[in-house]
Amino acid sequence: MEIETGEIVGAGHASTTGRFDDEQLFYLQSRGIPADIARRLVIRGFFAEIVTKLKNEAIEERIMDRIDAELAKVGE
Repeated sequence: MEIETGEIVGAGHASTTGRFDDEQLFYLQSRGIPADIARRLVIRGFFAEIVTKLKNEAIEERIMDRIDAELAKVGE
């Protein structure tokens, strides 16, 4: 029986949390899109980038529909 005990040199992880990109928000607003709609578009784009990695169009569509419904509630 052989038991390997490896030493971990380093570990880490990436985080996608944080404030959304102010440059994207500024760009959309500079094109005449109101701040609240621009904010929703940036947030939707963030989620869409993740959801499309599922590689299942039916599930992606259901999730994005749900996200759109929740985003529509924001600011009501």
